[in-house]
Amino acid sequence: MKKLIIAGIALLLSSPLAFAGPQQEKMKECNASAKTQELKGDARKAFMKDCLSAKKPEETGAKSAQQNKMKQCNQEAGDKALKGNERKKFMSDCLKS
Repeated sequence: MKKLIIAGIALLLSSPLAFAGPQQEKMKECNASAKTQELKGDARKAFMKDCLSAKKPEETGAKSAQQNKMKQCNQEAGDKALKGNERKKFMSDCLKS
């Protein structure tokens, strides 16, 4: 039993990339881009900061599309002067379509 546990722990410790999350993947991609561009010093620091804080296009596109829809539905509900349950129902239906 001890051998099995030790073997399991050794296996887990031997592959730290198995636990790499999205942030580690992003760091890896940003490092590769910085290396390809041959950036050094402050230019590299600035690039890495921007790269690591930037969202992927699919994240920003999906979010802004939902935000645009919410804004449009809110505007329509305001124009119709809807309140309370009527507004909730309208918003629900509007956002589903």
